[in-house]
Amino acid sequence: MIDVKQLGKNGKFFVIAGPCVIEGTDFLLKTAKTIKGIADEFGVPLVFKSSYDKANRSSIKGYRGVGIKRGMAALFWVKKKLKVPVLTDIHEIEEVHFAAKVADVLQIPAFLSRQTSLLAAAAKTGKIVNVKKGQFMAPWEMQNVVDKIKGSGGKHIWLTERGTSFGYNNLVVDYRGIPEMKKTKCPVIFDGTHSVQQPAAKGTSSGGTREHAPDLMRAAVAVGVDGLFMEVHPDPPKAKSDAATQITFETFRQVLKDSLAIRKALK
Repeated sequence: MIDVKQLGKNGKFFVIAGPCVIEGTDFLLKTAKTIKGIADEFGVPLVFKSSYDKANRSSIKGYRGVGIKRGMAALFWVKKKLKVPVLTDIHEIEEVHFAAKVADVLQIPAFLSRQTSLLAAAAKTGKIVNVKKGQFMAPWEMQNVVDKIKGSGGKHIWLTERGTSFGYNNLVVDYRGIPEMKKTKCPVIFDGTHSVQQPAAKGTSSGGTREHAPDLMRAAVAVGVDGLFMEVHPDPPKAKSDAATQITFETFRQVLKDSLAIRKALK
């Protein structure tokens, strides 16, 4: 298995990818195997991502996942079978210790990026903490987030750009945010699929423009991100969460191919 704590350092480009939410163990393992195969094809280190719970749903009827016990068991199986590091979201302090038994990276959702106690609890596990920049935050405010984690003993921090609120039900990406966040000296990742999300645009669920995700990710690579984050599903329109923004395996492959070409051209 790769040394996940070295990713993003010394120009080591990597990708975080996987389905938005766990839809079952067999589903997760099959999806992870395909995603890892594509990443290996291009020699790009992979951190596999999926969530046991999606707490920030537009509606109470929205699918949330399989729960932390079943979810972490499924992620453990993926990690053991495929020898790949795994990442998952945490939402409550009570979840942190249990998730950290399996996850190599603990992710703080954007809406929770200023929750001091949650950041501190994640930091104390010694795991990598990946913080999604709040849609309501300026890039330079992420230095305060970094300081909270470091002040709580955390040494391994990633920051992820995922768009900024632009009026109602819409996001926009300001690419100046990437170099601004890199001033923290932490690896900076670009989340291409959440950046094209249209929050709650469908009333009881979010919409999105998945067709724009590859363009935004190519632009982010050109600006100098250390890694990409994208949600990948075998049949995005039928996904139980973020059906409007997840991308196909083929799009994932094309994004990796283009990203490496851009990085080579920049050198």
